[in-house]
Amino acid sequence: MPYRLLTNATLATMQDSTSYGLIPSASLVVESGNIAWLGPDQQLPGRFKISDNESINCQGQLVTPGLIDCHTHLVYGGNRAVEFEMRLEGASYQQIARAGGGINSTVRHTRDANEQELFDKAADRLHGLMTEGVTTVEIKSGYGLDIENEIKMLKVAQKLADQNPIRVKKTFLGAHALPPEFKADKDRYIDYVCDQMLPAVVEAGLVDAVDGFCEGIAFSVEQMEKVFDKAQALNLPIKLHAEQLSHLGGAAMAAMRGALSVDHVEYLKSQEARILADNNTAAVLLPGAFYTLRETQLPPVQALRRNNVPIAIATDLNPGSSPLHSLLLTMNMACTLFSLTPVEALAGVTINAAKALGLDHQIGSLEVGKSADLVIWGVDHPAVLSYEIGSNHCKSVMIKGQWRENNHQPILN
Repeated sequence: MPYRLLTNATLATMQDSTSYGLIPSASLVVESGNIAWLGPDQQLPGRFKISDNESINCQGQLVTPGLIDCHTHLVYGGNRAVEFEMRLEGASYQQIARAGGGINSTVRHTRDANEQELFDKAADRLHGLMTEGVTTVEIKSGYGLDIENEIKMLKVAQKLADQNPIRVKKTFLGAHALPPEFKADKDRYIDYVCDQMLPAVVEAGLVDAVDGFCEGIAFSVEQMEKVFDKAQALNLPIKLHAEQLSHLGGAAMAAMRGALSVDHVEYLKSQEARILADNNTAAVLLPGAFYTLRETQLPPVQALRRNNVPIAIATDLNPGSSPLHSLLLTMNMACTLFSLTPVEALAGVTINAAKALGLDHQIGSLEVGKSADLVIWGVDHPAVLSYEIGSNHCKSVMIKGQWRENNHQPILN
């Protein structure tokens, strides 16, 4: 079987969070969609040098794992530009939500949109991420808040996966907000999520994980525990939006249940980082929401580092609190706002983002046996990816061993 061979590359293998794992003047071999060998050019085994293999000279350019956006809400209807204006005039996120805006505003627009309309808009957003080297994206539901519309959103996410060369993980976020028809009865809505919505989306085969929003304006720790009881009875992994606007203890609860990740976590207590570490739960930092909402409470990055908690970062692409459509900009924001290093930022969108999705055995680093998801960048050092603002040096993208450029050998100059 022919191989795909990359030579004269600067590989950033990203096999852990503390080092780029740089290999200069390196080769990488792809066979049957996976990485078959990588290392210095001079050590390339002779069997990979056969002339009928596809060989690409990377001209010293950087090769990284494919980028992973592990927290998005990119399927939605409408926008919330007016609320953005309201915030700038002094209204808080909580005030807007309690006045009927916020998430429920997007719920109305999402319910009104048909599946094709949602797909067309979401496809544009997804393609923007793909141009930046994103090869895996998580897409959450949570703007339907009833069986019909949650399934509609998840069908759109599946259609995006079917029609684009990208991995899509679908996360059910029914416990996102209280829909108006439940008239402020959160417990009754949680029962509906557990007893009807979750079984319906599972039966439809449209869910890879279950998430929720644990916050004063959303759902309590106890309510989220009921959702997680049901999810875990259905053998679904769990995740949680937690400690974003206040501290309720949801992150620790989710971690002790083995959650893949807890996301936002600005108000996480430093001592709770140990709980995340002990349960192999990633912390997903979302600087776009922090920036958009003009928050001041920083996540406890030092405590996360000290306890070796995997730190992932993501766009949180959504119409209200994080209308951020660039994972590269997210990397810069994580460094500038949260004081992550460029190594941590790149790990946050590769190996640690893979951990946050439960995919680190398959993607997230350049290692023999892993899927050949990789990006060739027109730079010679990975720090450039976090350093520059508004630049996109993505030259070529491979996913599962196939070039996105219609499976043709890429042009790198």
